[in-house]
Amino acid sequence: MRPWDKFISEEEKKAYRSAGFGNKGGIGSKPVLLIIDVQYRTSGSSSKPFWESIKEYPTSCGEVAWRAIENITKILRTFRESNWPVIYPHVAPKKLYDGGQLAAKVPKIMNISEEGYKFVKEIEPIDKDILIPKKHPSAFFGTSLSSYLVDLKADTLILTGCTTSGCIRASVLDAFSLNYKIVVPEDAVYDRSFTSHAINLFDISEKYADVMTSNQLEVKLKELRKKINFVK
Repeated sequence: MRPWDKFISEEEKKAYRSAGFGNKGGIGSKPVLLIIDVQYRTSGSSSKPFWESIKEYPTSCGEVAWRAIENITKILRTFRESNWPVIYPHVAPKKLYDGGQLAAKVPKIMNISEEGYKFVKEIEPIDKDILIPKKHPSAFFGTSLSSYLVDLKADTLILTGCTTSGCIRASVLDAFSLNYKIVVPEDAVYDRSFTSHAINLFDISEKYADVMTSNQLEVKLKELRKKINFVK
């Protein structure tokens, strides 16, 4: 069962199929893992139900974040073992001049403590990883991400983190526009709204990226690693 099955009718799925949507883009030979905004401000300092978690950080997604983090950790381990690149697009601490429309729409995001901007320990970067501070939803907008990806000769982006309906979706759209193959592991991204999470995953799956479970992705990554090692 897919996350969106309780929301998208069979008639609607049929409409997408008849228009030719939903084909697979596949995985290339140069994958890069993006871990987007997995900071304590989006997860809380520990796994707690949503209404408890937002007492610490109003922008936390609660325990759904920690379930996704478990799966991100597994994917990250595979990338480390394969010596594949890992990039951390993350929200930089907000300054007074960062307000604008963001502060108008979500004023509480301007008052997060420094601790909230730290990476969750379970997935924290190491020295060779690339850190990309960002001010807006897309990991591409106003950042040097594209330059790094060109230098890495990347052809496939694995997007994990949060939120599914916000920064993940925005980054997917820009990556698609730049002609990258994209994979979104459905259980390694998270959102404070399951409805938004599910509907956005469906739309992403139909139009822009391959959406699968982290276990399915792990199988494909291990097959790719064997193939690369065989060629070597």
